[in-house]
Amino acid sequence: MSDADRERLAALEKRIEQAKGAIAPKASTQDDRHYQAQLAWRMVLELAAGLMIGFGIGYGLDTLFGTMPIFLVLFVLAGFAAGVKTMLWSAKEMQEKAAAAVADQQEED
Repeated sequence: MSDADRERLAALEKRIEQAKGAIAPKASTQDDRHYQAQLAWRMVLELAAGLMIGFGIGYGLDTLFGTMPIFLVLFVLAGFAAGVKTMLWSAKEMQEKAAAAVADQQEED
């Protein structure tokens, strides 16, 4: 293979990469908004689930033992704490994914 052939091959590869870049689909901001809304709803549902589970356990124990507001209050607070902890864990997970995406994008550039 001669030097002229190698140069032509390198030029062809460069043009192919440029054509792939021009055709590549752009990231949609609409998809990003839907993803953000989905994550927000996930966090709200995690908090609500913690509260509802705490309410159910507390109410059940109060009914069983006949001590109406004690276990209800304690388990609602515990459910709230568990929901907040889960929300924070989800937020940390999202932050790590965003940092990984930024790092991947910087590697591409």
